[in-house]
Amino acid sequence: MKNLVKQTKKWNLLSLVLIGLVFFACNQTTNTTQTTQPSIKQAFEGKFYMGTALNTMQVSGNDPKAIELVEKHYNSIVAENCMKSESLHPEQGVYNFKDADDFVAFGEKHQMFIVGHCLIWHSQAPKWFFVDNEGNNVSRDTLIARMKNHIHTVVGRYKGRVHGWDVVNEAISDSAGLRNSKFLQIIGPDYIELAFKFANEADPNAELYYNDYAMNKANKRAEAVKLAQNLIDKGIRIDGIGMQGHYGLMYDVFDEVEQSILAYSALRLKVMVTELDVTVLPNPNREITAEISQNHELKAEYNPHENGLPDSVSNELTNYYTHLFKIYLKHSDKISRVTFWGVNDGQSWRNYWPIHGRVDYPLPFDRNYEPKPMVEQIIKLAAESK
Repeated sequence: MKNLVKQTKKWNLLSLVLIGLVFFACNQTTNTTQTTQPSIKQAFEGKFYMGTALNTMQVSGNDPKAIELVEKHYNSIVAENCMKSESLHPEQGVYNFKDADDFVAFGEKHQMFIVGHCLIWHSQAPKWFFVDNEGNNVSRDTLIARMKNHIHTVVGRYKGRVHGWDVVNEAISDSAGLRNSKFLQIIGPDYIELAFKFANEADPNAELYYNDYAMNKANKRAEAVKLAQNLIDKGIRIDGIGMQGHYGLMYDVFDEVEQSILAYSALRLKVMVTELDVTVLPNPNREITAEISQNHELKAEYNPHENGLPDSVSNELTNYYTHLFKIYLKHSDKISRVTFWGVNDGQSWRNYWPIHGRVDYPLPFDRNYEPKPMVEQIIKLAAESK
């Protein structure tokens, strides 16, 4: 009887050991699969940087899931809001660098290509920038001095740390010519030249870009080429053109996107796809734009997927991104960076622009930080293009 008990105990112990080994082996197989599954940045290594925009909650470390996702999938970051003049320079002589410092430190910690956004933009600029103590427009010389001080201070602070700057943002109008901004009204068209000169003075080694939306459209393309060529002809350094990619399922942009990549690269400038997102929602004005002043009334017809994205629309989104990335990979020798405008759907500006309160699904990762089918598809495309 004692021998039978001993034998039973031996078999029980052996069974536990075998179960443990099987569990360990299965767990190791799962972990190996997760480890070997390529990230977005690994898939596109050697082609171009893959980046995302970070918001202040993320750069402060208060969104750990987003940080984990960014660390895994991206090797470039851009500041969504914390480097805009309204945030950095809210009052004359007063700078607020806390969030921008955290942003740059995060990029350095993870050896990322860091992009500062943006130095000169008509929107999200502090009101004091353009007026005197009586509320009247300042003189041309005063605004130039303020612009120079701002650029020298900001770019100088991060000299050798920020690798590229959106020096001038959205200076071209949606119709023709330059936007009638305060910079244009007070200084004149040469404010663009001055901005690039000041940025070059502050950091001769950082890349300097012009960035704008709807850069695939023929009229904007012509104006952007004209703007860049003017700088080149005058010996003013410009290193690249940022093509904002605020697209939508209703827009067939593919041929024009390819034409624009060719046109900008013909200037011997780097081409970047910046602020990439694809809305699945209807736009009231039917135009490709990112004009931030737009504000439309919320109606049910403009918010059709409030309770979730149908599989049919998800498939459309995957196909749209697939088409875009086929073009990007075809011209990877001309493109230096592709940057999504946000980490996941829930944090995208598309939920409140141009209609506040909508539920949109424009990015590669959903509200639970999980990858959408398009992530696997673009990784597959990158692998096939090697």
